[in-house]
Amino acid sequence: MHRELVERELTSVGPRRSAGVGRHRRSVTVNLAESPLGWLHAHGHLEDRLFEAGERLRSDYERAQLGPNVTMRWDPVRIKGTGDQGLTQSERQLAARQRFDGALAQAGKGLEDILWRVVCAGETLPTAEKALSWPARSGKLVLKLALDRVADFYRIG
Repeated sequence: MHRELVERELTSVGPRRSAGVGRHRRSVTVNLAESPLGWLHAHGHLEDRLFEAGERLRSDYERAQLGPNVTMRWDPVRIKGTGDQGLTQSERQLAARQRFDGALAQAGKGLEDILWRVVCAGETLPTAEKALSWPARSGKLVLKLALDRVADFYRIG
């Protein structure tokens, strides 16, 4: 996993110690390259199976090129006999799109939003909960339910 560590000072909004007379400036090290899903897994909130399901879904999302992109294609020239079982770029993209759509269908109606926001768009759970007008701290439970269904789709044991 790629790491991009930076020091961030905690603001008055963030956690701080109330003990002590004076104000103490505190900072934390943050990995900017870590996804919200990776953070949940690293801190023990997601089991390996659910994390792998989320990573597979994100991978299919990226392979299907469903996110915003530039108009110029920067793919390397394909050499005969290499790649995914001889599939063209378009065929690989279509297969990833079918897997992505199938995984979201397996998750069920109403769970696609949390999957897309956290897994594909990289939103944090509080941000996704707010955007979906959900109660605070409800997103983790719903995300786990959705990822469990996605893990079944990808046949992750």
